[in-house]
Amino acid sequence: MNDPIFDHDRLDVYRLSIEYVSAAFESSKSLSGLHRHGRDQWLRAAQSIPLNIAEGNGKRRLKDRARFFDIARGSSFEFAAIQDVLVATGGLDDSTNHDLKSKLKRIVAMLTRMAMKFDGVKESSVEYSVAIDYEHEHRATEHEHERKPELSRAPKDGLRGFTNRDSIIRPR
Repeated sequence: MNDPIFDHDRLDVYRLSIEYVSAAFESSKSLSGLHRHGRDQWLRAAQSIPLNIAEGNGKRRLKDRARFFDIARGSSFEFAAIQDVLVATGGLDDSTNHDLKSKLKRIVAMLTRMAMKFDGVKESSVEYSVAIDYEHEHRATEHEHERKPELSRAPKDGLRGFTNRDSIIRPR
């Protein structure tokens, strides 16, 4: 790749994923006939990896970055599964499979670390050395079973209303 212009161009995982897509395209040239649908899906998943890395790296919110790195990671696993199908059906040989999966393993590890770095709520480490007596923490507060019922008194100048105990009905 040439000199980096955008921020995602500087990411090692992005560069590796571009190399991986290139290797996948080269390997897919021999796939035809029964394997053409698998090839198309395989190449779409391969392209999805660097596209999501670039899009995620362009996000300002850290949660959004983590989400796109997670999507790229998921595309990597999809890619590996399609590759397994192609090997099982004879479309891809074992040596090509091994070479591609070893590169993919490194990409997945990098994406996992990146997603974990940007995902999660963090707090600065603070020592909480305040001694609290949790057993008697609420001792000073009033509990409803300890309260005595209030005596109700009729108002001196009228009758109490039915809906609101504070309202008074005055005779006319």
